[in-house]
Amino acid sequence: MAEGTYASTLNMHYGRKGLGDRIIAALRQAGKDPDSITTDDLSPVAEFHIGGQAATLELAQSAGMGAGMRVLDIGSGLGGPARTLAQHYGCKVAGLDLTEEFCRVATMLTELCGMHERVSFMHGNALDIPFENASFDLVWTQQAGANIENKLRLYQEVNRVLAVGGRLVFQEVLRGPETPLHLPVPWAREGGLSFLQPPDAIRDLLARAGFREMIWHDVTAQYIDEYRKLAARTSDPGGPPPLGIHLILGPEAGEMRRNVVRNLEEQRIVLIQGVLKKS
Repeated sequence: MAEGTYASTLNMHYGRKGLGDRIIAALRQAGKDPDSITTDDLSPVAEFHIGGQAATLELAQSAGMGAGMRVLDIGSGLGGPARTLAQHYGCKVAGLDLTEEFCRVATMLTELCGMHERVSFMHGNALDIPFENASFDLVWTQQAGANIENKLRLYQEVNRVLAVGGRLVFQEVLRGPETPLHLPVPWAREGGLSFLQPPDAIRDLLARAGFREMIWHDVTAQYIDEYRKLAARTSDPGGPPPLGIHLILGPEAGEMRRNVVRNLEEQRIVLIQGVLKKS
């Protein structure tokens, strides 16, 4: 798929217009005042990766994050992880995402949370990161790699923008031993947006890009039960909770989450958390 066509398809998948208005309406429905919201209030919709905010905090603890660190969040979405990292660890986070609507809404939500001085967002391509060499102490990404085909270029770009001794910290859905993938899933309605590789291939690419592995955990079993419950709530006949992935992906969200459960149960996908150091 040509780069322009791919970006357009990705924006259509994630970037449904009016997303910000839908989130504001859902906050009010949930009894929240949009003018005094917190990162935690937004997490059900803004941290829609497997494990949600709990997975973000666990991964951050493993990464050894600290105050004052310069962090780049690739595939920053609606800014949930970026705001969580800034709030809990005192770091300054720049988010990068290829979906224009995500960047616009993430900026709006961050301003409503009063965190715009510590967290910012930019529309851009992770294969051509718009920052200078050695700009960051840590690069963070949660499940953005599923939509990126040229993973070696991604990891090389991450290595370039990291300072000496900097770390790449990620949570990724990777391909399991069984195929094919049950579709649709949250990152792809059809195969043209899903680029999963098996763990061994990813480890090889990371080493080729100049990274040394510090932590590599398969956390599939840890999060699958919670995701089953989340999928059931999303598919509730009485309607999903006000805040959730359905605000982004529409009425297919329930089917997408049920398919994630099937794919996890049948070993078609695995969930990996990793911390790697720039060599």
